[in-house]
Amino acid sequence: MLAFYDADRRPSCATCTGNEAVYACTACGREDSPWGRLCGHCALEEKATTLLSSPDGGIRPQLRPVHEALVCGPRPQTTLYWLTRSTGPSVLAAMARGDIEISHAAFEAMPTNKTNNYLRDLLAALGVLPPFHAELERVTPWLNQLLSTLPDEHAEVLNRFARWQVLRRLRRKEQRGTLTHGAISAARATIVVTARFLGWLTEHHIGLADLTQDDLDRYAHQHRSRATALRPFLTWCEATDLGQELSPPKRPDLQPAVTLADEDRWTHVQLLLHDDTIRLYTRIAGLFVLLYAQPLARVCRMRADQITVTTDGITRATFDTYPIELPDPLDHLVRTHLTHRGQASYASRPDKWLFPGGIPGKHLATENVRSQLVERGIQPLAARNAAMFQLAASMPTPILAEVLGLAPNTATRWAALPHETGAPTPPNATPTSDAEADVTSRCTDLTDGSAQTV
Repeated sequence: MLAFYDADRRPSCATCTGNEAVYACTACGREDSPWGRLCGHCALEEKATTLLSSPDGGIRPQLRPVHEALVCGPRPQTTLYWLTRSTGPSVLAAMARGDIEISHAAFEAMPTNKTNNYLRDLLAALGVLPPFHAELERVTPWLNQLLSTLPDEHAEVLNRFARWQVLRRLRRKEQRGTLTHGAISAARATIVVTARFLGWLTEHHIGLADLTQDDLDRYAHQHRSRATALRPFLTWCEATDLGQELSPPKRPDLQPAVTLADEDRWTHVQLLLHDDTIRLYTRIAGLFVLLYAQPLARVCRMRADQITVTTDGITRATFDTYPIELPDPLDHLVRTHLTHRGQASYASRPDKWLFPGGIPGKHLATENVRSQLVERGIQPLAARNAAMFQLAASMPTPILAEVLGLAPNTATRWAALPHETGAPTPPNATPTSDAEADVTSRCTDLTDGSAQTV
């Protein structure tokens, strides 16, 4: 903020207004962003350098990425407040001095709190520490605690199954960038169900190798929901010669449920297109769900390069393999978001995520957006199902799967639903273009209607 005003009452520097530069930074001379005798940028440079310097002088090489991230942030005062008021910088100073090792093991020995977790995520996002997934890493201590309550024989089997089957799948998802809170919760549930089943075997004096289909049917009769979740474990036992081929009961193959009327869906679309009191990233994410049937978890982990803007101003989003042209005014909302995406994290700029989160290097949490949509009366699952129902009526199944990133069998199930209002696609038309045209037409109608109302 500048201290003087020109003749037109616009903030100006001392030189432009003919005043003495009494508020200028003593190091660089700039007058905006004051922080004592220095400007915020110079004060931050000085404080960050002192904080991260080793006893031998100079910034410790391993911590140079941290220094760069701190001093290059767009809001130096915010970073200075963090350096002054948080306990995290003291940990960085201890690492710079060599009092604390720069490693994941060092953080595992510290108390688990928001400050230490944030600092660990920051160092991992900047490449100072190897990548890690905090929620996934917490599964192993939890598993060890669970194993300690089981007999040695069953603990050994469950340990092998959990580490080589369940956790291995989770780590593959992490490498692909598709690991979600729901997947981790489901994995924990699978391990717990398996532990309870092994306990049941012990109570009935049945060895895993001696388990028969009759035994499994008896267990299923007593614990129907648990038995359906045993399929991964029983399949693994058969593959590893720990048991024979068995068939647990299957979950019922339910048809997709559509509970939101199409007109109500478009009412939600109109709300998100025009209500500026809703956060921009929430509006865009909700519109991707309502218009293109995208799961909210997938939307939140979209990369910035999935949005392209051509030289003639056409904005496209690629949800799977096919780029879809975004209608007005959604395209304007997306372009506006691209100019200032990112949260307060020092590692969020630049960031590969379309919706960067507050945790360094991580995308926006799904629950962050979900809670805001629910607060406005929009249930993401119901919204997605309603959009899927309409889109399945406007394009052939293979195109539906390609455009929306669906598994072929999922697309087939949606296409099999009766669509009373869905018109068949003309044989000489491009299905994706028809779907885009329908969305564009409806968005245009909403925009025109909103303008007339105003």
